[in-house]
Amino acid sequence: MIVINLDVMMAKRKMSLNELSDKVGITLANLSILKNNKAKAIRFSTLDAICKALDCKVEDIIAYEED
Repeated sequence: MIVINLDVMMAKRKMSLNELSDKVGITLANLSILKNNKAKAIRFSTLDAICKALDCKVEDIIAYEED
């Protein structure tokens, strides 16, 4: 199962969902869907923008866990 750790990275960077939304250019609703592991897909450009805004790597945000 793919797990999104966006909330963990946001907490480490002390960044709110509103602030990340402004920096990345994604709606709060879409970021919330991603943060809550409800997203079915993510664009590479979105992932790139999130990594830049949070100054992190993809593997800091996305992880694979056995079911």
